[in-house]
Amino acid sequence: MHQRSIYLTMLALSASVATKAENPDAVFQTYPTYSGEDLELTVDSKGTHWRLWSPKAQAARVILYDSDRNTQAVDTIDMTRGEGGTWVAAVPRQLYGSFYTFSILDNGKWLDETPGVWAKAVGTNGHRAAVIDFAATDPEGWESDKGPAIAHINDAVIYEMHHRDFSVDPSSGIVNKGKFLALTEPSTTSPDGEATGIDHLKELGITHVHILPSYDYNSVDEANLPSNQYNWGYDPYNYNAPEGSYSTNPADPSARIREMKEMVKSLHDNGIGVIMDVVYNHTADNDNSNFSLTAPGYYYRHRPDGSYSDASGCGNETASDRRQMRDFIVNSVKYWAKEYHIDGFRFDLMAIHDIETMNEVAAALKEINPDIFVYGEGWTAGDSPLPVSQRALKENVSKMPQVAVFSDDIRDAVKGHYTDASDRGFATGKPGLEETVKIGIVGATAHPQVDYSKGNNSKFAYASVPTQIINYVSCHDDLMLTDKLRKSMPDASEADRQRAARLAQTIVFTSQGTPFMFAGEEIFRDKKGVHNSYKSPDSINAIDWNLKHVNREQFDYYRELIKLRKEHPAFRMATADQVARHLKFDNVKEPNLISYSLKDHANGDQWKEIKVVFNGADEAREVKIPRGKWLVIADDGHISASGLGESKGGRMTVAPRSALILALPQ
Repeated sequence: MHQRSIYLTMLALSASVATKAENPDAVFQTYPTYSGEDLELTVDSKGTHWRLWSPKAQAARVILYDSDRNTQAVDTIDMTRGEGGTWVAAVPRQLYGSFYTFSILDNGKWLDETPGVWAKAVGTNGHRAAVIDFAATDPEGWESDKGPAIAHINDAVIYEMHHRDFSVDPSSGIVNKGKFLALTEPSTTSPDGEATGIDHLKELGITHVHILPSYDYNSVDEANLPSNQYNWGYDPYNYNAPEGSYSTNPADPSARIREMKEMVKSLHDNGIGVIMDVVYNHTADNDNSNFSLTAPGYYYRHRPDGSYSDASGCGNETASDRRQMRDFIVNSVKYWAKEYHIDGFRFDLMAIHDIETMNEVAAALKEINPDIFVYGEGWTAGDSPLPVSQRALKENVSKMPQVAVFSDDIRDAVKGHYTDASDRGFATGKPGLEETVKIGIVGATAHPQVDYSKGNNSKFAYASVPTQIINYVSCHDDLMLTDKLRKSMPDASEADRQRAARLAQTIVFTSQGTPFMFAGEEIFRDKKGVHNSYKSPDSINAIDWNLKHVNREQFDYYRELIKLRKEHPAFRMATADQVARHLKFDNVKEPNLISYSLKDHANGDQWKEIKVVFNGADEAREVKIPRGKWLVIADDGHISASGLGESKGGRMTVAPRSALILALPQ
């Protein structure tokens, strides 16, 4: 993530938290912590029970309502002090159908009402929490629902999408446009009869969808959905409840939960896993966030003058290194994994979090489901008080054995740097980037033929194993690939740009690590050149499904590329030793040319050797291939996982901006 929006100007920390004369961290370290699993709300045979963590509150209360908004309270219940800095209250009735908020007395003042930080069910705009029967939200067959089994993260093919982008355009043929339920509709088609929706995902062959934030976020008014507001959702409000604008009825707390589960089950039933995009690094608001209204100051990092630190670029940053915040993050992902059967988590600006927290996250999730995986952005958007050595940075990923990070090495080297729209990369004819591309090819692991001193972004092998690397050339942030190619290749034909896109993605999908692609690139959609479309209208963000028919050859190339990767474990080695032993680079001198082999049935592959050649130049290149009975897999912008034909090797021509892939069977 790069700077998306600034929600508030930074405000001075209240005197009740810290003064300039005292260190906030020292004060917060004295707070008692609570690790029980009954925070917020519990309903059992004895009644309805609340527990709020607010160590320094002078008093606390629960306020009850009979609807989700615009009504007066029906009761107020005083809370009493409990263990570990908590406050508790209870009534001897199961208050299903009721709504509630908390309020605390802080420094002699009652703060604004809040649903609390652990609200799991909420009404319109998330301002009031709800008491519901969660068992009643489970779809039929939910008890046996599970996602796809994968041995390693790099067996996944990740497809990043936004609920609204994917289904809202009229060309989608989907009824529940922009909703969770869009991914439950079978047999949807474009006007040309091309598969859309979940059938499109199955046809493409991806294994997991990474869906942009699905928790309850702040920026879309759920009471005014006809206004067609749009946001990516990187402005968290209630971390543990689904976003209401993606449900058919935001006022019904059960509807958003049930419909999200129905979406997950539909994807699972079709063999597709669900990755949740989580944004624990900052909140949409500062002093009026749910965190601040329950434990003022505690959950955030601050500068020496008391103002909010802002490594997120969004006005604040959370303090994962404090025990209660760390427990919140760990228990939150555990909740999503258990209650919603989520298969993976992508951490936004993960380097704002500390290494210990991320290791606890991964360990806790693996206990729930060994197939769950965790990855994130190994950087921040600004400086942080958290020492660099403790940050979950890309450069520190070797200290997080069960966590993966995005490779900006392969991203910037293949398509051109993200900060300069006109900058070209290896796939678009810029020389001198060959060694950085090789860093991506070996999954940022140590390799005897890769000189890290020549790397543009990284100067050492930071990954211990290739499974710690997510390879990509494009995502929701910055210019997506189509727009990047149009900006950097203004005089090229659309056909040439599509060739460059095919080459770029071929590099990603044949490299060691885990491939990641942005929704719609397989049909060459664009976003009208908008790089930060976090609140742009549907006219910018929505996928035009008519493009699938127009660019069918592009789609078919992606489909075969994905099939090739899934069928051949040579592209999915799990250890650095395997990569060093089986991946051998050829000694080529020409710029914009890389050639290598995956040898000796790499990772148990049925093919004895796979020869991969990338030509990013504007002109054809000649390479020497050992004599043999080679199966041609990719050539001149075409690809087939089962083969395009045969070649005896020798001198072969590699067309401009294309990949040549050959296989030597048994």
